[in-house]
Amino acid sequence: MNRFAPWRRAAVLAVAAAALPLAALAQNDHDYPSRPVKLIVPYPPGGGTDVIARIVQERFQQQLGQPVVIDNRGGAAGSIGTEIAAKSAPDGYTVLFTLSSHTINPAIYAKLPFDTQKDFVPVAMVASLPQILVANPAFPASNVAELVALAKSRPGTLSYASVGNGSPGHLAGEMMKLRTGTEMTHVPYRGGGPAVTDVMGGQVPLLWVSIPAAAQFVKAGKLKALAVSTGKRSAAFPDVPTMQEAGIADFEVDSWYAMFVPAKTPRVAIDKLNRITNTVVREPEIREKLLAQGSEGVGGTPEQLGKVVNTEIARWSKLAKEANIRVD
Repeated sequence: MNRFAPWRRAAVLAVAAAALPLAALAQNDHDYPSRPVKLIVPYPPGGGTDVIARIVQERFQQQLGQPVVIDNRGGAAGSIGTEIAAKSAPDGYTVLFTLSSHTINPAIYAKLPFDTQKDFVPVAMVASLPQILVANPAFPASNVAELVALAKSRPGTLSYASVGNGSPGHLAGEMMKLRTGTEMTHVPYRGGGPAVTDVMGGQVPLLWVSIPAAAQFVKAGKLKALAVSTGKRSAAFPDVPTMQEAGIADFEVDSWYAMFVPAKTPRVAIDKLNRITNTVVREPEIREKLLAQGSEGVGGTPEQLGKVVNTEIARWSKLAKEANIRVD
């Protein structure tokens, strides 16, 4: 008799028992979710990511049949909250709701406490939108041409804010410097809310930020918009030119918001979250709310989002090298 047989049988039974919760989840779509789902937003309240997450939160709750709790974990350009999500149980009850800095951070940080491509599985893209370049109303430049002229007349004295190192706004600002031959100082914040507040207060003159974080203040005249980062104008601000229209060639930075889950999350949870995302972002009421923030509902498959992640990591790595962007 094999003296190792009982040990082997015990080991097999232990592994099988440990796998039962995930196996059960994988086999019972109607049983998921059976408790609240947490959306980790790796930025503070008031920023663009938080605004978009809260637009879809209620409808997600209704579709899932369980509470959806937003957990803001800001800091380190989204890396703190993203690490928490990466190390969460892969059971479908923790979802990372983040923006496109998810594909920028690997290009500019020497080391991250997670692997963007290996530690996460894509669920769906929720919305996309431009970054918007805004200024304090008292700032002397009222368009990009005037800004470039001012920056060249005062080399190194102007500064621009973003929601943090590795954010789309950071990349837009560095691309602006690279394409215009100007020198400005980057001032990273811990989120869109604090950055917008300081620009309105005059602590920093300029800000590249997602439209949801700045829209209401631009409309109220508390910020002035100079340009948007995408190849086409924003439907929310059709009078604001693109950077390319303002004379800056080869300039395009798209922002997006999307959901990811920890690697090894059961496919049934991913598929259900994906189906609900596609349903919610197509609802007229949600589309109107997103449009009011300058964004458009997207949806799509996990595979399509995965392709975006892989393509953009390569793209931003190239730009980071070209512009010598590195954060240690």
